[in-house]
Amino acid sequence: MGRRDDKSFAEFVTARGTALLRTATLLCGAHQDAEDILQTALEKAYRHWGRLDPGSDPEPYVRRILVNLVISRSRRWKVLREINMAKPPETPTSSATHTVELRGTLMDELRKLGPRQRAVLVLRFWEDLSEAETARVLGCSVGTVKSQASRGLARLRERLDRNLAPLGS
Repeated sequence: MGRRDDKSFAEFVTARGTALLRTATLLCGAHQDAEDILQTALEKAYRHWGRLDPGSDPEPYVRRILVNLVISRSRRWKVLREINMAKPPETPTSSATHTVELRGTLMDELRKLGPRQRAVLVLRFWEDLSEAETARVLGCSVGTVKSQASRGLARLRERLDRNLAPLGS
């Protein structure tokens, strides 16, 4: 069995770095935090890069590191959570930016989900992984992926219905 080298790591980061950053951003919610988390994940992956089988795809391994870092970070941040001030009420409009606003609302609600549900939804629906692939990345059963996706989508629907109801009035 051969070993992966520095060149293969650089090629991997060049080829998949943008996609991994997108995943990290969706998991974290903030681009700056995502960059830090991805950097840490790549650092951890690099330390073990030579041990990975050169015939296998390293992306699930790196994604797993990424998801674990985000979950660990969210646990720490529960203790250190800042007090958020209420946002001023926004007036509903039917502007050309309505789709962007809806996306922003969806992203806000996605950030409010727990880290495991958020990870499942991001991997399943943004990264378009199958249930089995998502389970492998998260290190859980397919049933857990199904239940977390179902619960996460239900919570998103409930919150979005509540938040978007005034727009329809």
